[in-house]
Amino acid sequence: MTRTARYRWVILGVATFTQAATGFFVQGIGAMSVHLQRDLELNTTQLGLLLSAAQLLPLAGLLVAGRLLDRHDERWVVGIGALVVAAALALAGVAPGYLSLLAVLLIVGAGYSTIQPGGSKSVASWFGASQRGLAMGIRQAGLPLGGALAAFVLPAMAAAYGWRSTVLAGAVIALAGAVAFMTLYRRPPNRRPVPATSRVRLELLREPYMKKIVLSGTSMVSVHSGLGVLTVLYLHEVTSLSAAVAALVYVAVQCAGALGRICLAAWSDRHAAGRYACVLTCLIAVIIGMLALTTPLGRSPVAACLLFVWLGFFGIGWYGPWITYAAESAPPDHTGFALGLAMAVNQVAIVLAPFVLGLLTDLTGGFAPAWILLSALTAVTLVATVRL
Repeated sequence: MTRTARYRWVILGVATFTQAATGFFVQGIGAMSVHLQRDLELNTTQLGLLLSAAQLLPLAGLLVAGRLLDRHDERWVVGIGALVVAAALALAGVAPGYLSLLAVLLIVGAGYSTIQPGGSKSVASWFGASQRGLAMGIRQAGLPLGGALAAFVLPAMAAAYGWRSTVLAGAVIALAGAVAFMTLYRRPPNRRPVPATSRVRLELLREPYMKKIVLSGTSMVSVHSGLGVLTVLYLHEVTSLSAAVAALVYVAVQCAGALGRICLAAWSDRHAAGRYACVLTCLIAVIIGMLALTTPLGRSPVAACLLFVWLGFFGIGWYGPWITYAAESAPPDHTGFALGLAMAVNQVAIVLAPFVLGLLTDLTGGFAPAWILLSALTAVTLVATVRL
């Protein structure tokens, strides 16, 4: 039993690493925005489409992945998905231009569909309720940690060797994540996959807890996407920071998000009002931060940097308590599908937000409308979910 208890930390480590490795390149697109716009002659809308392309196929892929996870071992479902990500990125390294890169990123999204629900279910099944929030927070910190490393490394690589070198680096790292998960992951003792006797339960969307999950998830992933596509451009164009310094601030934003996912999820283990109260706190904090960016504070380099770090902590960190709440609220025999369903609905916002926010920025010639739109969406969610 002691050995088994220790091995759960190995599971947590490999799930976190695989999460970071497979999301490495896509999370770095925002940090490379200045370089990609220059090398591929892109506007903000086209840049947003790159992020949207990587998130399109998971609209259906997450539902398929959820059903596979309820029937089969996470080891192979997650591992094969990570291999698909690595292979697609290797192909993108020889893509002739923007349209080819868009097409390859669609395949990346298909492979990544297994990583989020698979890793979440893996960690949730190994940890008890008293430590599940902390464990899920650490695991979910893998995405912003990968993003922070990508934001630090990829712009420098793009400047020195061109954007294709960054894609190939992403392929190698994703391959390492696939090999690690398939080598080290094991199912918890005495647990077997649930037989596939129950039908797909889209009616889960009618449950009050699922409405909270979907509404809050949709608004907050929009905020996360907005930070990804606009942070570096905003700091470069509005506060006149250099592209290199703006990318370093984005590293700090991602690190704040990773810290937020751990701290907020650990807080949810002990919060008297439950895990969703922590999500509500994040909604309020994001509204404050986004609105502050539209004031003169948002034009001050120091104040803007601090506001983006604040938004990183809450606007990325929300995912820790949110995913734990989702995993614990789902029916035991439908955990994989419920997670996949919630994430699939989120994907609608993940696909649309970068494109819509980029287009809005291009059409208005400023960033304030994007921040106001995100604030309004978050405020509506706050009011709606408090009443459920």
